[in-house]
This record gives sequence, C-alpha cells and structure tokens, in this order.
Amino acid sequence: MPVGERPGSVLLAGGGTAGHVNPLLAVADELARRHPDARLAVLGTAEGLESRLVPEHGLTLHVVPRVPLPRRPTLDWFRLPARLRDAVRAAGAAIDAIDAQVVVGFGGYVATPAYLAARRRGIPVVVHEQNARPGLANRLGARRAAAVAVTFRGTRLPGAEVTGLPLRAPIAALVARRASDAAAARRDAAAALGLDADRPTLLVTGGSLGAVSVNRAVAGAATELLATGAQVLHSTGAGKADAVEAALAGVPGAERYHVREYLDDMENALAVADLLVGRSGAGTVCEVAALGIPAVYVPLPIGNGEQRLNAADVVAAGGGLLVEDRALDAAWVSAHVAPLLEPGAADVRARMATAAASVGVTDAAARVADLVERALDGGGAHG
Repeated sequence: MPVGERPGSVLLAGGGTAGHVNPLLAVADELARRHPDARLAVLGTAEGLESRLVPEHGLTLHVVPRVPLPRRPTLDWFRLPARLRDAVRAAGAAIDAIDAQVVVGFGGYVATPAYLAARRRGIPVVVHEQNARPGLANRLGARRAAAVAVTFRGTRLPGAEVTGLPLRAPIAALVARRASDAAAARRDAAAALGLDADRPTLLVTGGSLGAVSVNRAVAGAATELLATGAQVLHSTGAGKADAVEAALAGVPGAERYHVREYLDDMENALAVADLLVGRSGAGTVCEVAALGIPAVYVPLPIGNGEQRLNAADVVAAGGGLLVEDRALDAAWVSAHVAPLLEPGAADVRARMATAAASVGVTDAAARVADLVERALDGGGAHG
C-alpha cells in the first residue's frame, strides 16, 4: 500500500509469558506513537499474562485457545488437528474483525494459528524471535514471512534481521533517564528502595519465581560480599526469602543485605545496580546490556540450552561472566563476585559496563516497527 495510506491495521500475536508479552507491548507502543490512528489489536489467550496486561494497556484482546505443540508422541497428537483448527478459526476471526493488513507474531502457542490464518488470507507476517534458539512457532512462521526480526546475531531463521529485543516501557524510560542524568536516576531509585546510593550495589535475581541455586550460593557468600562494603539487593522469588534470611544470621553487615521476595519496581533495582547476578533469559540479558550493567549470568540448567546462547554475545564482549548452574556455589561467588565489589574494582566494573552497552540495543521497538511499516508498504516478502 502507498506510504500515504498508513497507519493501517495491525494484529499482534503473542502471549503466555512476559517474554512474549513485553516485546509485543513495546512494539504496539511504538506503532501507536508513530500512527495514533492505527487500528491495533492483540491475539492472546485467556490464561496468560496478556489477559491482564493487554487490557491495562488500552488494547483489545482477541482470545484464541491454547494449542501446545507436542514435542513427542502422546495422546495430544490425536487432539492437535481439531484444537489447531479451532485456534486458526479464532485467529482468522480476529484478523477479520479489525481488517488486519499485517500480523506481527512474537512466538508461543498463540503465534502458530495467527501465522496460518494470515497465510490463508494472503496477509503479510512479521516475526520477532526473542531467544537465541527459535521456537517451533517462529520456525514455522519465518518460512513465508515478509520480515523476520531476531534478538541475537546467532539466531538461525531464514531472512533474519537483527533488531534486538523491544524494551518494555519502564526500562526504555530508564535508558533515556540514565543517558541524561544517571546520578539522579540512581539517587531516586536508591531512595525508593531504601538503599544507600553511594555504596556499590549487587542485584541478585532469579526472575519472578526465583532460583534456589542462585539464592543459596549468593547468600552463602554474604560474609565475603558484605566485607567489601557493598550492599546487596536480593530478590528471592515467592516463598524463598526465609532461607536467604536464615543464612544471614550473625553475618557482619547483614543490615546491608536487603531481601525481597519480589521486586515490583525492577527498573529501580536496575537503576542502582553496579553488578547483577541472575539467570540469562533473553529479557534479562537484553535489558541489562541496554543499560550497560555488568552481570554474572547463570543459565537455567534445564530446557534446550537457549539461556547459555542468550548471554554469549555480551560475555564474549567482556560485559559479563557466565557460570554453569552446577558450578555455582558460595565459594565461586566469594572468589569471582566479591572481588568485583571491592572499592578498587570500580574501573573493572566500568570497563565491563562499557562492553555490555556495546552489544546492548536500545531502539529495538523502533527497528521492529520499521519492519511492520515495510510490510504495510508491501515490501520485504521472502520464501
């Protein structure tokens, strides 16, 4: 379609986890900013995070049934055709409801029926793959997509263009604020969290569910960590704080070890962090790199190994360390993390921060929006 006929109508498909929903909302925000009159809607499930976040964002949510794709033969194989048929029908109804001119998929259960329904209608598809190792839905969608956006350089999908991961709004705002006045951002965040803005700060997080191995190793090294004069902000995950607090009993300086089950304001925690220890999900790696924060990444020891790949570029650049979960214990933390918090290690942290920022991407939402506009203009089809 001619450029002058924009903004058009876009259906964004993704859901289930924050890893799919947050990039989707970031791209929706960018499209809405560029084209206030655009018709934007989201395809998701009734059970996932999107069922709350999408309406809160002021967007219409069209619901499709979840269709897990079995990775091995089970009874679900026999149920799959009927389930997929129903989901494709629901996805098609959502496309028709807003007269969508392009479908943007972010992977997961929702994306497959969206891609199939779009293909049947001859509507262009833009795919965004969050992880270094693509999932089944996006491997399918990429085959005939108008454009394929990937977060990491090593992601193998046909026609892939590296865009990075669209940052959720609070993180994008923090990136901008740190660029203009990092000291003020740090002071405000420290005040909100009850921390000392002048002390080196270690942020520990295993995600919303927490990571028992990370909790145990870091809390076990509390004496060595606090002896550096640093403070620790440790998000343990729901129900996991007691074990960490028990490990702090009698530790000198334990008043500087701040334990939270969950951090609702992770952007404040990142604003004050001088070093992070945590898992290497795509969201964590990309947000931390975009903010230029040195990190120690502990890939999740289960799954298909994607978390190790997610951290590969930033570690290779010198912006972080990687330790396997099985090797992480209190002795490792004492030997490798505590020295990075010493007063004389500020220059080392600064070099790591610069290296992390060198591979971080702060404008990924704009890059993906560019691909969506290109698809609206009728360009870029492959396959």
